[in-house]
Amino acid sequence: MRKPNTISRRLAARADGSANDTAALVRLVTRFPRARVLVVGDLMLDRFIWGSVNRISPEAPVPVVQVTKESAHPGGAGNVAANLAALGARPSVIGWVGRDAAGQALGRLLGALGADASRIVVADEHRSIEKTRIIAHSQQVVRLDRDGERPGAALTERLVRRVGRAVDGFDAVLVSDYGKGTIEPAMLELLGERRRRGGYLLLVDPKQPNFAHYRDATLIKPNASEAAAASGVEIRDAASLAEAGARLVSRWRSDAVLISRGEHGMALCRPGVAPRLFATTAREVFDVTGAGDTVIAIAALALACGGSLEQAALLANLGAGVVVGKVGTATVSRPELARAIEVAGEAAPPPERGRASVRRLSPPGKREAQ
Repeated sequence: MRKPNTISRRLAARADGSANDTAALVRLVTRFPRARVLVVGDLMLDRFIWGSVNRISPEAPVPVVQVTKESAHPGGAGNVAANLAALGARPSVIGWVGRDAAGQALGRLLGALGADASRIVVADEHRSIEKTRIIAHSQQVVRLDRDGERPGAALTERLVRRVGRAVDGFDAVLVSDYGKGTIEPAMLELLGERRRRGGYLLLVDPKQPNFAHYRDATLIKPNASEAAAASGVEIRDAASLAEAGARLVSRWRSDAVLISRGEHGMALCRPGVAPRLFATTAREVFDVTGAGDTVIAIAALALACGGSLEQAALLANLGAGVVVGKVGTATVSRPELARAIEVAGEAAPPPERGRASVRRLSPPGKREAQ
């Protein structure tokens, strides 16, 4: 058992009584621009080709897409930074790109969003990672991936040194692991060791190759399939969900594990208590691209601005419900998130007679299986 550091004790002491209080959540969102967040992870450029389909090709049984426009957005860890910027923060980013047009475009896009891209490593020996999605009538037709070679030892060492020099100046460090080689065991050991000193919040969006190396984070956010693979528990119902969450909290020595479960919402798992379940808020799903990036970005800002783990999970769940209703690599703004809070508060049942009239997003202590 690890000894809780200062931040872990502070989080455990935060009361969750206002976790469902609409006004308290809106006030928390207004504080987002104060947070200093560092994003460390796999950077990529997301290109989109938009068009319409009116016929099938005579050359092969495939649709012919008549192109109407093209766009590009930061992807991977870059999309996490874009989400943070859309919510009012000015994130800093550490990762790598190649010395090519895609790497230059990614740097320009991050800078235009207000993110600090000055710590990104430009690697002469690698090409930038690109993903090109062709979309017609709000539906993805095909995705084209251009992945270069994984970083070698020299580039990994440069990245670890750069992270080591930077981390102590931030409220929260957010690891966005897409399995492309930026996040290696040496990086995770450094971040975990520094976090054990109590210097910052550490949030991780995990990937399977590193399941054995995540340690001592504030919050780790796997999806349901990742949680099942990492815990060795097939998640079928409330009991198996609780078992998987308990195993991961213990194995990863984290303050919390937030399992995203698609149409079933999310589950917040912490030591010694039953999982807190959050039902999905999405009314219509067009595209799940980047929804996990939205979740981890909102959770990081909420915790960095003094929110509890339950408040962070609830806000992240509401933000995911907004972003999946958009097409492409999308983000959620502070006004959109505030509106989602208000809509959820209006939809909640009124308080029981004889109790304080506090508008809530869901009944206190609700633990229903999804």
